[in-house]
Order: sequence, then C-alpha cells, then structure tokens
Amino acid sequence: MSKGINITIIGVGLIGGSLALDLRYKYKVNKIYGADKNPDHLIRAKQLGLIDESVSLQKAIELSDLLILAVPVNVSIKLLPGILDKLDKQVIMDVGSTKANLIRSIKNHPNKGRFVATHPMAGTEFSGPEAAIVNLYKDKNVIFCDIENTDNDAHELVKDIYESIEMNILYMESNAHDIHAAYVSHISHISSFALSLTVLDKEKDQKRILNMASGGFESTVRLAKSAASMWTPIFMLNQENVLDVMDNYIEKLKEFREAISKKDEQKIVSLIEESNKIRKVLDKKDEPELINV
Repeated sequence: MSKGINITIIGVGLIGGSLALDLRYKYKVNKIYGADKNPDHLIRAKQLGLIDESVSLQKAIELSDLLILAVPVNVSIKLLPGILDKLDKQVIMDVGSTKANLIRSIKNHPNKGRFVATHPMAGTEFSGPEAAIVNLYKDKNVIFCDIENTDNDAHELVKDIYESIEMNILYMESNAHDIHAAYVSHISHISSFALSLTVLDKEKDQKRILNMASGGFESTVRLAKSAASMWTPIFMLNQENVLDVMDNYIEKLKEFREAISKKDEQKIVSLIEESNKIRKVLDKKDEPELINV
C-alpha cells in the first residue's frame, strides 16, 4: 500500500470529480480511473486532471483497490449487486443521498461486507466534470450507515480516506439517515424548485420581476439549478420521508397564509419568532444519533 492504491470513480461529475481532485493530492493514490456512461464526461475528466485513464466497469473492478459509486442513487441500486458479484478483496463505497433502499438491495449478498455506505454532506448546485472543485469536502460531515454490515478493513480504508480530506465522520442507522436527510436536504431542494416555478409563472406576465431579485432570493433559489437526473431518483427512493416532510412544510405555509389573510400581526410575529429558534439548532451543531462501533 505504500506505493498507493488504485481508485475508480464511477460517475465523474461534481461529487466524484471533487473526490478525485482531493484524493490525488491528499491520499496515497497510485492511479485514478474513471468509468461513466457518458463518454464526453470521461474525455473532459481526463482533460481536467480528475482521472488518469477511462476504463470499462469490468476493467475498473480488475484494476482497482477501491471503487467509488458517484452516480444517481437509482443507478447505484442497479449497479451495486453486480459489482459485488465480481469483487474479491476490493472495496466499494457509495456517496449517495439515500441509504435504506441501497443497503436493502444487498442485504443477503455474500460480499456485502466489502461495501461501505457513506453520504458526504457536501455539494453545489452544479453538475458534470467541470463542476468538480478542490476542498469541497473540507470540514464537512460524512455519514457512515449500518457500519456493522461492513468488514473492518473496508471500514478502516474508507474512514482513512475521508479523514485524509478533512471530513468529520458520523455514524447512523440507514432508515434514520433517510429521515434526517429528508428534513435537512431534500425539502430544501423541493422548496427551491417550487419557488423557482412560482417566480417563472409570474415572470410570464411581469418581465421585470427578476430585476428586483437580491441576494436573499438568489440564495433561496440557488438549489433550483440542481440536476433533475440526480434529484428525481432521490425523491422517488425516499418518497415516504419526503412526503412526510412536505406535509409538515405545507401546514406551516398554511399557518402563515391564514395569519396574513386575517391580518393577525400577533400570530405572524409568533410564527417568525418561533422560527428564529433555528439559530440555536444551527449554532449547537448537534450530531445525529450515533450507533456504537
């Protein structure tokens, strides 16, 4: 291992490409391969120095010590069992935003111990190889899920990798992870998409509405630039939790609507002041519930 390990990034976009950039300079890497269904992504990834060489998935399994699944979550579910069929001592990890369905898909697989389920809580609204940036993961949290299903050496390798790129490691049960992800990530994207659609509807009649847009609006709808190919599978696979959060969110909108329609200033003040308590939550930065490892 002193000479470095061989890594394949399966899906050389923002998440996979940014990992490649950081690992190249911060970890003991020999070669970084890329596998992607889009040949243009592979060409661009090599031009940008994200990967050393593009390979087929079969070749990636043969050449790599570690494979990183950085594709949409529905694609990971399709690919993971077949990859595990062909593994010996290699390790495979994923970086997806939902976990329970993926882990469930391999619960009876004899090689499931070679898989490490992780979710680095980092990203931007951009996609593709050009979106990859250095230090995307620095000082961010990464969640390891159901680590009791993973072989110790596989766990240690992936833990070492995340520590090398300066991430904070937390552990969660996969179902709990998906619930929390719906609240802190998935609903934010739905809200952004919905607000963007609302403004675009209005903008059809009032062409100058965006001239009034300031930093607050831009930061709120920033996530609406995110790729449908990534977020549609997340919403589908985490449907139950996402719908639960949306129902709660809609109820809060209704409370605001009713208070405003009745010109109930006291209720509006009460709702806003209650929402201000989020400051304490954010300042506290409480860790999610951990499992013992």
